[in-house]
Amino acid sequence: MDTQNSFELDRQIRRNAFVLMSANAVNASILPIAVTLGGLAGFYLLGADKSLSTLPITASTLGAALTTIPAAMLMGRIGRRKGFVFGASPAIFGCLLATFALLQGSFWLFVISLFLMGMSNAFNQQYRFAAIDAGSPSVRTKAMSLVMAGGMFSGIIGPQTVILTNGWLGPVPFIGSFLAAAGLGLIGLLIASQVRDVVPPRPVETLLDAPKGRSLKVIARQPRFIAAVLCGISSYALMSLVMTAAPLAMIGCGFSQGEAALGIQWHVLAMYGPSFFTGRLIVRFGKDRIVIAGLALLTACALVGISGISLAHFWITLILLGLGWNLGFIGATAMLAETYRPEERGKVQGLNDFLVLGSAATASLLSGKLIGGPGWTFINMIVFPVVILSLVALTWSFVLRRSSGGEKA
Repeated sequence: MDTQNSFELDRQIRRNAFVLMSANAVNASILPIAVTLGGLAGFYLLGADKSLSTLPITASTLGAALTTIPAAMLMGRIGRRKGFVFGASPAIFGCLLATFALLQGSFWLFVISLFLMGMSNAFNQQYRFAAIDAGSPSVRTKAMSLVMAGGMFSGIIGPQTVILTNGWLGPVPFIGSFLAAAGLGLIGLLIASQVRDVVPPRPVETLLDAPKGRSLKVIARQPRFIAAVLCGISSYALMSLVMTAAPLAMIGCGFSQGEAALGIQWHVLAMYGPSFFTGRLIVRFGKDRIVIAGLALLTACALVGISGISLAHFWITLILLGLGWNLGFIGATAMLAETYRPEERGKVQGLNDFLVLGSAATASLLSGKLIGGPGWTFINMIVFPVVILSLVALTWSFVLRRSSGGEKA
């Protein structure tokens, strides 16, 4: 590719990054609404047995996990723009279904509605991959960070939507917030329609003739792949475990729904706010060091979580949790990009998100069981062995890369 064409491609990548950031800001705001209200609404809808109160949040994460591979494959066939527009639709329908489920008092219908919201979240996960489809390495890394930074605005939009609209259409709680979330989904769909495909989708008839690359079995054997996926799983699953339990723990300690929503707001801001400069940190210090910093912040989060149950303890725990997720997850995503070739992109990204979100779904389900059993302190204690396992995998990958002179896909 000559210099002029390369410059034009980088310009398109930067333009797309701003559109993707805006779409992410709006569409991702539905997730903190679901997280803040999912467990509380489940608690409200259930009878005497409250052990399944976090099942709606688990359904959301499971919906994302099961849709990741189909979402990646669909975008390879129809392109990013059409894929993002299509992917916003289940969230809109899910939010409308949630309002109906609350009116009917149906717990299981509410679970299905959050599953649909999770399906859209699988398409939202592709925003960061769309930013690195093409372009020079430095532009791609910065574009991915900018797209992820859109989530910072979702951390304001989502919780503030809960605070401002939760009292609408009473006396049934939560209905106004989910109606407002449906409106946000529609706005996000319109923004996503402005994305441009920098990598043209392949016609259906050429898919069978396209180079397939290596098998997933071969790719997954790479120590770098194992370390990247394990660090991504650890960052996301621990975030899901602690975040899902936090609103229930806060309510159980006598704090209000508004205080719980503000805690989630600070958490989501911490998740996405550093993304404005995470890419630059990766370029300067390297992916491994950034992932290690993320794991260290997750450890600090757990230490604060077990040290007290005041409002400040909860909020600081959630802030450190968000910061640790940001560095750990973005760093792991950048590591993953080293392990596949262009023709292997879709299947590897899909497998990664399936494993990461599947683990997060399991963590959120366990969170509901654990918060009603061993409790908040035990949940935070789980962070320590998971972090140690990730550090072992990262060290193993680093040693092998050094001994082999660098490992490339």
